[in-house]
Amino acid sequence: MDWEPISEAGIWDSINEAYERMSLEQRRVWETIKVEPQKWKQEPYGKEGNGFWVVAIIGTTVIWFNDIEDGFNRSTFNEYGKINEYYCNQDELERQVQNVINQIRDGYDSAGYCGAPQPIA
Repeated sequence: MDWEPISEAGIWDSINEAYERMSLEQRRVWETIKVEPQKWKQEPYGKEGNGFWVVAIIGTTVIWFNDIEDGFNRSTFNEYGKINEYYCNQDELERQVQNVINQIRDGYDSAGYCGAPQPIA
């Protein structure tokens, strides 16, 4: 079976399902940081699917959906429309929103990040 990128309807389904699972605090933060889903570039892994869906922006970070790995991630950006880092976490959206809450509350990013594939030495 060949991989196909998630459609706009599919990303909306994921967002809506996650919203139903969010706590009241998570929903309040989500309502502040969410954006209409938009495709952003990411080199080199985002090429095949014409980018990844960004669903939230806070400061210089975005929450985006990695449809290759089937999960939400948070990465930085320097230029609007381009994701800096590739992560392959398989997190639900509400977990990434909680990571934002934790960073605001605690003052540092305590989330774990699973990186891109590495060559075998």
